[in-house]
Amino acid sequence: MNIRLGTRGSRLALAQATLVSRLIRSSNPSVQVEIVEIRTSGDRIQDVVLGPALGQSFFTKEIEAALIAGEIDLAVHSCKDLATAQPAGLCLGAILEREDPRDALVAIGGRRLSELAPGSVVGTASVRRQAFLSRHRPDLAFENLRGNVPTRLDKVVEGRMDAVVLACAGLHRLGYEDRISERIDPEILLPAAAQGAIAVQVRCDDVPVHSVVGSIDHAPSRVQVVAERACLNTLEAGCQAPVGVLARPSGRERLRLDAAVVLPDATARGFLAGPSAEADSLGRSVALDLLAQLAVDSLRDLGLGRDVDPAEGL
Repeated sequence: MNIRLGTRGSRLALAQATLVSRLIRSSNPSVQVEIVEIRTSGDRIQDVVLGPALGQSFFTKEIEAALIAGEIDLAVHSCKDLATAQPAGLCLGAILEREDPRDALVAIGGRRLSELAPGSVVGTASVRRQAFLSRHRPDLAFENLRGNVPTRLDKVVEGRMDAVVLACAGLHRLGYEDRISERIDPEILLPAAAQGAIAVQVRCDDVPVHSVVGSIDHAPSRVQVVAERACLNTLEAGCQAPVGVLARPSGRERLRLDAAVVLPDATARGFLAGPSAEADSLGRSVALDLLAQLAVDSLRDLGLGRDVDPAEGL
């Protein structure tokens, strides 16, 4: 059996695709995997801040279109780049074992967040990261930063920025783990929903591929992702929404979900623990609590709805 695996062509995306390919072949020795690189809107447009200007699904749209058209058999994504509502006919065939979901600070001299001088320039294009960190360190300056991981890290090496914030998982997968100055405590900076998880997307009716992909699914990670995506979906949060969500084990077959929305004039934060089997309802319950705190029915009411999908890159 031959399987065509679609992915973005960035170094990180290819590292993730290679990992999926290796796991599939290890579990299914008779299967051959071909990696197909697909250029997305988010890859082509690098001089625009992530947001409505790029349209919807800018890191996944072209790959999902190829999957629907049968040009590839499965797609590999950073799970946090996927819209909570998938295109008709597509579903998540597998979630790989999740890496560290936290955000990482990479700073000059290996400084920690508390050691950055007032006025230090921190690079990130993520509204979420800026909102949470500004609440904790209002004396810092933030500068929008896009590009691949080496390019962002070079900003610190060259002294053009005092620090940058990236996902721990991506730095680990690319071999840059030694550059991390601090793994930021979720009490300070809650990760994006599904950060650190790799998603394998398939056509819902493709039974043979489902069977192959199911062999690499990691059930505990899937439960966490389900809870976090349910929370984001209930909030109706767009990528410009400063929302953090994190699900963690809390005893045997139990899950704790923390979530927060950080706004200039209001912050809503809450958590709930419950059975892992009820991950979807747990996510929805936490989201409803946040909306009640903000006295809105949806983040759309605050202009933070799903104008684009909740993708922010690494």
